[in-house]
This record gives sequence, structure tokens and C-alpha cells, in this order.
Amino acid sequence: DVIQACAAPRSNEAGTWLTPEMQAAYIRLHQEGHAHSVEAWYDNKLVGGLYGIAVGQVFFGESMFHRKTDASKVAFASLIQQLSHWGYQLIDCQVHTEHLVSLGAEEVTRSNFSSLLQQYYQRKPVSTAWQI
Repeated sequence: DVIQACAAPRSNEAGTWLTPEMQAAYIRLHQEGHAHSVEAWYDNKLVGGLYGIAVGQVFFGESMFHRKTDASKVAFASLIQQLSHWGYQLIDCQVHTEHLVSLGAEEVTRSNFSSLLQQYYQRKPVSTAWQI
């Protein structure tokens, strides 16, 4: 459901980069334990969320959506807390936006990012037990 919601065209866009083939690939990655989603629910309805790929101690955020104001922010804040508990060291937001900056994202140079990837992508998380 999160993948489909992220694939829906935004109000200021005509289409989506998240084609049916891409959606199927992310679903396969989820089945293999690499892709994960974080959801925000309100009155038993999915109102926001995000998904991404986990490799080592790095989470690569792929896309976010919201149907209720700030719902994706709640999902992202929960993800940050959980990844911190698991010992993750880096979240790749991919695109610099004011929305992500408001949540604490910092832009890094390509060389710094490459160095961080080398440092953390092969390390296993310290835990995978959910802490709510």
C-alpha cells in the first residue's frame, strides 16, 4: 500500500517515476528482507509513510507520501528513532528538500557520502528488535 501511495502522481506532477516494474522490484526486495516500509495510521486508515532499502547500517530512503498533514513526518521521525536503536549510522534521503531539512537532514558532499557508505554499508545493525 505504501509503494502504491508513493507511486500516485503528486498534485504538481503529471506522472510518476515509480513504474509498475519498479514497484514489483521493491516488493521483491521486501520479500527478501531488504526493502522496508514505515506507515502512519489514523482511524484505521493509512495516512502517510515511506519506504526504503536497508544495507548494513545504512537506510536508503526511496519515497514518502502523506494523505494527512504531517503524517509522513511522523513516520520518518519514528523511523529515525528505530534506526538509531538498531545502530544505523546513515540515512540517505537522496534529494535535498526543505521538507527533509525541517526533519534534520543535512546535505553532504559526494566524497563525504562515499566515505560514509564505505564505512557503514557492510556493518550489521546492532539489533533488529523493534522498540516502540
